[in-house]
Amino acid sequence: MSDQNPYQKLGVSEDASFDEIQDARNRLLEQHGGDSKGRELIEAAYDAILMDRLRMRQEGKIKVPERIRFPEMRVPSPQKESPVTRDQSPAWLQRILDQPSLSDVLAPGAWFLGLSAISLFVPTASDQVLQLGLVVGVGVSIYFLNRKENKFGRAVLFTLASLIIGLIAGGLIAVPVLQQLALINITANQFSTVLTFILMWLISSFLR
Repeated sequence: MSDQNPYQKLGVSEDASFDEIQDARNRLLEQHGGDSKGRELIEAAYDAILMDRLRMRQEGKIKVPERIRFPEMRVPSPQKESPVTRDQSPAWLQRILDQPSLSDVLAPGAWFLGLSAISLFVPTASDQVLQLGLVVGVGVSIYFLNRKENKFGRAVLFTLASLIIGLIAGGLIAVPVLQQLALINITANQFSTVLTFILMWLISSFLR
């Protein structure tokens, strides 16, 4: 290898571009790894080529790119640190809340929106119809919760909890809310049912 000229040592032609020379140098340095002697020979060949190109430039034979410099003058550009997104929410909240995809939000949302529409706008929305809607809503909530985590027992527990909380909360606030919304002609049972559907949708979409 000592009988070779610098271009042959790097495996490039004498009319190679600066980028080709630099790529060859980097590739050979990686190949030699911990071989300090081999790395010294590669660096020496690279420096010799730079000197040769500088001489040829001074003689007007070639135009060398401005970024070619002597090794001691090459200053590596500082690497930009990629910004790290830090979640400021508490750890316990991160453990129970999910970051669902759009489809995970829209799919159960479409079901509960349809059930809410039936409960509100179907003239024959008697208590039996509302109860049937709640049964369907329970099944929908269990399905989507179980699909995310594949934990059927947990899905049933959370769904029943949302059902109980929704009906109790709806019963407590239905009368005062409906008094404020006198133009909306719905019953307290319809209000409680829709509130329960909203709670089921939130739990099935955003709870882990």
